[in-house]
Amino acid sequence: MSELSLISLCKKFERSTPNEKVALDHISLEVNQGDFITILGSNGAGKSTLFNAILGKFPLDSGKIILDGENITKQKDYKRALNIGCLYQSPLKGTAPNMTIEENLALAYTRKAKRSFFAVNKKDSERFREMLSTLGLGLEDRMKTNMGLLSGGQRQAAALLMATIAEPKLLLLDEHTAALDPATADKVLALTKQIVEEQHLTCLMITHNMQSALDLGNRTIMMDRGRIILDVSGKERENLTVADLLEKFKVASGKGFDNDRMMLV
Repeated sequence: MSELSLISLCKKFERSTPNEKVALDHISLEVNQGDFITILGSNGAGKSTLFNAILGKFPLDSGKIILDGENITKQKDYKRALNIGCLYQSPLKGTAPNMTIEENLALAYTRKAKRSFFAVNKKDSERFREMLSTLGLGLEDRMKTNMGLLSGGQRQAAALLMATIAEPKLLLLDEHTAALDPATADKVLALTKQIVEEQHLTCLMITHNMQSALDLGNRTIMMDRGRIILDVSGKERENLTVADLLEKFKVASGKGFDNDRMMLV
C-alpha cells in the first residue's frame, strides 16, 4: 500500500471570472513508504498549491487524498497536522519567536504525545538536547534562547527538528532552504538528508535547484501548469544530468532556464 495516494486532484481559483486559474489539473501520484521525492517546476506550476491541498488549506474541486490508507480529503487541516510535518521557505514561519528552542520543541512534540498542554520535564529536556546536538550547530547549549534570536540557518535547522520530532507519516518541505545563503543552505540540506534517512520518513521536497533535485532522494517529479509532466526514479534518474533534466523540461513545457542560478524560471 502507498503511504500517500493523490487521485485526480483538481483545483481552480477565481472560478467563472476572467482571472480563473487552473492550479491543479487532474494530478495523480502514488508515493510509497520511505520515498523521498524532489519536486521541480517554474513559478506558478502548482507545487505549493499541491502541498496546500495535501495540508487541507482549501477544499478540492474534485479528487481524493489517501494517507496511510485513510481518506483525508475532507479532514480538517489541524487534524492532518498530527500526521504531516511541514517546513516552509521562511525561517520565521512555523515557529514561535518569543518562545525558547526547548519550548518550541516541546510544543511540536505534543502532537505525538497527544496532550492538550505541554510541559518540559527532565527526560524531555535531555532528549531535546541530544537531538539538537546531532545538528552540529551548538544549539544544545542554547535551549533557553528564544527562537527569534537565532540566525536564519539555525532557526531553520531547529524548525526541521520540530517538523520531524513527532515522527510524522509524511514530511513536506516547501523550498525550505531558498531564503538561506548557499553555504547555510547546503548545511540544512545535509541535515535534511540525515534526518529523513535516519527516521525513514516519507518526504516530498519542493526545490528550484535542479542539482539538488537529483542529488537528494530517490525520485524526482516535474510540474507545469498544474500537471505532473515528468516522474523519474531508479536507473533512469541515476543517469540523469542537469542538462538532461533541463532538456526534458524544455520539451515538456516549452519554458526556459536561468543558467546563472541553475533554476527553472
